[in-house]
Formats: sequence, C-alpha cells, structure tokens
Amino acid sequence: MKEFGGSAFFIDRDDINTDEIIPAKYLTEITKRALQPHLLEDLFLDGKEFDTEAEEFQQASVLVTRSNFGCGSSREHAVWALEVNDINVVIGESFARIFRQNMFNCGILAVELSKADIDQLFSLTGDGAIKIGIELDRDTVVAENDKGERVECSFSMNPFDKELVAAGGWLAYADQKY
Repeated sequence: MKEFGGSAFFIDRDDINTDEIIPAKYLTEITKRALQPHLLEDLFLDGKEFDTEAEEFQQASVLVTRSNFGCGSSREHAVWALEVNDINVVIGESFARIFRQNMFNCGILAVELSKADIDQLFSLTGDGAIKIGIELDRDTVVAENDKGERVECSFSMNPFDKELVAAGGWLAYADQKY
C-alpha cells in the first residue's frame, strides 16, 4: 500500500483554482516533468506573489488549504503538477468534484475535513516544521509540530476511491486487478 504524509505546507486561502495551480500557458507541455517548476507560480496570497522557492514549500509532500481547492477548469495538468512535485496529500474543507477525482486517479489523496478540523491544523503553524501522517486504514490524519503539539482528525472516504488511491492511481489499480 502506498504511504501518505510527510512535511506539510499550509496555504491559508479558499478557492484556489486550476489556473493558479498550473497556469494555462503550460498546458501545451507534453511531459509532467516540464510542469514541475511552475506549480502555484501564479498564486497570490494576501496580495503578494507566492514564493515557490521557499524551502518549506519545496520540501512539502502535504498541502493543507481551505475550501474549494481545484475549482475552475477540470484540466488534469493541475493534478500532474502536484504529482511531479511529490505532493501525495492535499487536505482541505472541500475540493472541486472533477479535480478531486483526478487526484484519486493519479494516486494523490484528497482529504476533506470540517472547518473546525482545518482550523485545528492551522493552529499548529508558527515556527518550525509540521509533519502530517495519514492512517488510511483508520481514516485518520495525525499532525504534529516541532513543539510536540498534536492534532488528530477523522475523515471518511468512498471505499473504491480509497482502494484506488492506496493502489497508486488508476494504472496501478488496473495492473493489480486485471
């Protein structure tokens, strides 16, 4: 079974759309690798351009955000940009439906939590790193900061989507089953 979790990066914003995840000008690229340096390069937070070179972001394998992540067009390139940057989990209050399914199809876990749970995760931020582990068999998110403060949250997921993600996405799932 695929492992999920790692260093977390927090993006405190709702409605991050697919054009912000990967700008449309890169949709002509023919490899996922060509998308890698452009993940979130058009994202603005609090009126400022997002720093894609930040060490914490470069090391992250988990993104924590707010609601409606992946809204906008349903392009698969946005998920590929996450995948090629080794993001294996995105945690948010909600996801655009097609975007969420594209994540599962690529073997990336989309975890939906309540606003209260998301707020608890954000309460761990400050100085230092935050590690997040996903216990897929227990439907549990476990987050801990450098101070030893810990948050544990439960989530629910369709059993088929869980199996799909655990396998590593559609291709790996099909290889196992057919």
